[in-house]
Amino acid sequence: MNLLDILKFSEEYLQKYSFSKPRLESEKLIASVLNIDRIGLYVYFDKKLDKNEKETVKTYLKEMVTKNIGFDELLKEKGGNDLDLKDYREENRFILNKSIEYLEKYGVPNARIDAEYIFAHILKTGRNTLTLTFNRKIEEKELQEIKDFLRARGKERKPLQYLLGEWEFYGYPFKVDERVLIPRPDTEILVEQCKHLVVDMEKPKICDIGTGSGAIAIALGKELPQSQVLGVDISESALDVAKENRKLNGADNVRFLKSDLFETLKDEKYKSARFDLIVSNPPYIPAEEYKTLMPEVLRYEPQNALTDNNDGYEFYERISKEAGNHLVPKGYLAFEVGYNQAEKVSEIMRQNSFDVISVVKDYGDIERVVIGKKREEN
Repeated sequence: MNLLDILKFSEEYLQKYSFSKPRLESEKLIASVLNIDRIGLYVYFDKKLDKNEKETVKTYLKEMVTKNIGFDELLKEKGGNDLDLKDYREENRFILNKSIEYLEKYGVPNARIDAEYIFAHILKTGRNTLTLTFNRKIEEKELQEIKDFLRARGKERKPLQYLLGEWEFYGYPFKVDERVLIPRPDTEILVEQCKHLVVDMEKPKICDIGTGSGAIAIALGKELPQSQVLGVDISESALDVAKENRKLNGADNVRFLKSDLFETLKDEKYKSARFDLIVSNPPYIPAEEYKTLMPEVLRYEPQNALTDNNDGYEFYERISKEAGNHLVPKGYLAFEVGYNQAEKVSEIMRQNSFDVISVVKDYGDIERVVIGKKREEN
């Protein structure tokens, strides 16, 4: 039950026993139990109450009904001490601030945000409702878990997403660990553009090359329920994660296949398959640039999902060269590209019988997505 459910239950309970202002009495009681202002009840309406909080609310409701007194009278009867509930907010804010300082000491970017995510994860609440959880004591076991997470994030520079084990992409939850690349916000632009390309088709067929966690394939499958989506990857372990994410999101129109780019699709079983759209976010970081990446990336994210160990264009060339054989006439090829690669990738696509129809910028005004259309043969 969330906060609004408890509020409704309390109001109906007091109304049944003829309290004159059951809503007001319920608000006062619950606000006191949660150590927040009454207005905060509606700010944090989706907060889940823990077992102790729910039991405390029920106990005091029964006392009010048994004694036929309002909440203020009950509070006075108990000495006006806010129902003997200690307010831990100041203490917990101090712990949070020290945690932020610890992450900053180790050069963690966005230290406050990361600390808040860690606290919210351990305390089983949302980051936006974290301060509401601060009304109760953080138990020793939870403190130890927070310390362990902070050490891993700060001293060891383990990515926050791997610590949490799950991250949101395009509004959907995805399990992530060191077997797969962490989905980035910029890749959501690629998904958005692909969605627009095929949204009006009756049953579009889509292939995601180098699917990794399955983020692109599953997001498209969910956004386009009429579609059939195939995600391929050379990594068996990455495909295991992708299949978990398919189940997590109930993406029944998505399937996954082990393949080195198009190799498996050349087998007799798949030879006749033709797609309306082929999409890929391939490894595009040049070998020299890869060495300069942040420790979170270098130490933890799979190298073969980030760099081609060459000039960054190897997979664009390989995919562009073969994609036409697996597309329907006038089919689309869409790539995510590095910060300075759009022009050359566009040229590679043109050389392989694709007309470049769009180059789309990301949130940082960098050309991030290149879209081509299979050229008609004369």
